[in-house]
Amino acid sequence: MYINGQWQPGAGDFAVFNPASGERIGLAPEGGADDARAAIDAACAAFPAWAAAGAYERSAKLYRAWELMMAKREELARLMTAEQGKPLRMALTEVKYAADFLLWFAEEAKRVYGEIIPSARADQRFLVRREPVGVVCAITPWNYPVSMITRKVAPALAAGCTIVLKPAESTPLCAMAVFRILEEAGIPAGVANLVTTSAPAPVGEVFCTDPRVRKLSFTGSTEVGRMLYQRAAAQFKRVSLELGGHAPFIVFEDADPVHAAKGAAAVKFLNTGQACISPNRIFVQRSIAEPFLRTLEARVAAQRAGDGMDDKSTVGPLFSQRAIDKVEAQVQDALALGATLHTGGKRLTEGGLERGFFYAPTLLSAVTPAMRIYREETFGPVAPVILFDTEQEALAMANDTHYGLASYVYTQNLARAMRMFEGLQFGMVGINDINPTSAAAPFGGIKDSGLGREGARQGIEEYLETKLGGFSI
Repeated sequence: MYINGQWQPGAGDFAVFNPASGERIGLAPEGGADDARAAIDAACAAFPAWAAAGAYERSAKLYRAWELMMAKREELARLMTAEQGKPLRMALTEVKYAADFLLWFAEEAKRVYGEIIPSARADQRFLVRREPVGVVCAITPWNYPVSMITRKVAPALAAGCTIVLKPAESTPLCAMAVFRILEEAGIPAGVANLVTTSAPAPVGEVFCTDPRVRKLSFTGSTEVGRMLYQRAAAQFKRVSLELGGHAPFIVFEDADPVHAAKGAAAVKFLNTGQACISPNRIFVQRSIAEPFLRTLEARVAAQRAGDGMDDKSTVGPLFSQRAIDKVEAQVQDALALGATLHTGGKRLTEGGLERGFFYAPTLLSAVTPAMRIYREETFGPVAPVILFDTEQEALAMANDTHYGLASYVYTQNLARAMRMFEGLQFGMVGINDINPTSAAAPFGGIKDSGLGREGARQGIEEYLETKLGGFSI
């Protein structure tokens, strides 16, 4: 673990495994509640000096971290593929995305502005100042084990906060590599701290209940996010939550069905479907269903599952047996209730794949609201297609979910595009765009998909408090 500028052991070590082969690839320190408290001690001690440091000083440290991450891009990507499983070229893309947050917030550190507000009194002046919220604790997921770290750490440090981070228990090695970069970049001792553990509950409890922690940032499941939110509420901590999604992908009859199907396949099987913005329900207007399904089936069937180090692999493994079980249960439930299987629909166990958690890229049609896959987030390589007849019907079905993270619309009708953008109850809407994300764009959802935004200028605002000064002169 990395606490107060020192690499430290835990009570023991826990093993880290490659989900494609089942092989042990390393060990990580087993941290606990005491380590979390020690990290918070360090963050508290380091906070006054870091908060008082000039914006240009903080910016320079983040800029150096960006340079180092880009220089180590290949090394980080290979570690990510071994630990998380995604194909190497996708891991390389993620490292670049992760580095983008370091660069973006290196610049945003210099753009934390105040205000002067006119007063009705001639002898009074109002000044507004933005100040760092304080010590931050963050919890990051396994599916994007590098970029989800920088998306939290970079704005926190840019704002002048200090931070303690707990990475996912299945991907601690990537987190350790990121913190070595922060150390090499010259981030002062205690400003950025890392606690690894295979048993997250005690660490999470400290994060929620220690009164010195003024903000909690979490990316993960809605179930865990709700629990953390409830625990943190007792102390009125600031909370940011990026939770689950159940993204609709809507294709209207005026869209090119072949182009739309290619887009759907690209984003659906991104990270083996293990992305919170992955389309979970693909709504297609009935009149273009045949060419859309024909193209999508060909695209899905052409996907190749395998070890991410193999250049021919386009999808990697799921992250656990539990993930395989969930996908299998959803597919079998859909088939039992009348869905049509076009391709896939089974676990892959041939050619050495039996050692990992591989599920065949799958396409289902004739999906209905009675099926589990229509209601539940899948987080796997299954594309369910639902037909619709009218725009109003598509909008109603798309919004028929407790989630509200990402959504997608394919149409060439500008008026319809605007109506869908305004009518969809989701924090992000891609119009003919399967990647409406960037370090410069606000990322986040509504409803059960979370609170707050990451990235963009809104990302640093999550780590700032507003202070008013009233001066009588």
